[in-house]
Amino acid sequence: MLKNWKVWVAAGSFVVLGMSAGAWSGQGRNAAGEGMASRGSAPSSEAAANPPSDAAAEAAFARAWTVFASPRCMNCHPAGDAPLQGDDSHVHTQDVKRGPAGRGLYGMKCHTCHQDANTPGLNMPPGNPKWSLPPANLKMVIQGETAGEFCRQLKNPAMNGRRTVEQVIEHVSKDDLVGWAWDPGDGRTLPPLSRAEFVAAMKKWADNGAACPK
Repeated sequence: MLKNWKVWVAAGSFVVLGMSAGAWSGQGRNAAGEGMASRGSAPSSEAAANPPSDAAAEAAFARAWTVFASPRCMNCHPAGDAPLQGDDSHVHTQDVKRGPAGRGLYGMKCHTCHQDANTPGLNMPPGNPKWSLPPANLKMVIQGETAGEFCRQLKNPAMNGRRTVEQVIEHVSKDDLVGWAWDPGDGRTLPPLSRAEFVAAMKKWADNGAACPK
């Protein structure tokens, strides 16, 4: 719903994935951030038989979007500066705010309640060493966005921390905070796809040129 994408899915709260300030520090190499899917020096027989298709890319991202739009990701990617929580994505009850680095403001720091691992028990505070919202300068908003709008954010170097599409795929495939969405603690609904299915959809999107839904 994103694990340097800090998933403020906490006491019920992305990311998708939630993304910390360090999460989006990769250096992109393409000013437009378009069509950066990995390609070898020569096309494989499979690639030749199935050339890149905008329609296939759009369909693959629409499938992945079901994960991004789930509470496990969206709760840490709010439209405002307060994290969301619960399967109903209500505003965090302790009046927590994002802060410049995404780790809370003043004395209300995320790690006051969210430790390095989930607290045992039903709907107890979830945890991860990198727990946070995205930083204030790279909010990567999911709440209220369409699949196409978020896709274009995800590809925009000015909004994604200078990441290429290849680096985005690496992030969603291996980051441990992203992976938290599939181990959120007792009482929280899992994303609608497994992580393997989600990653496969994202790779298919990239391999087909990373076109975004309209």
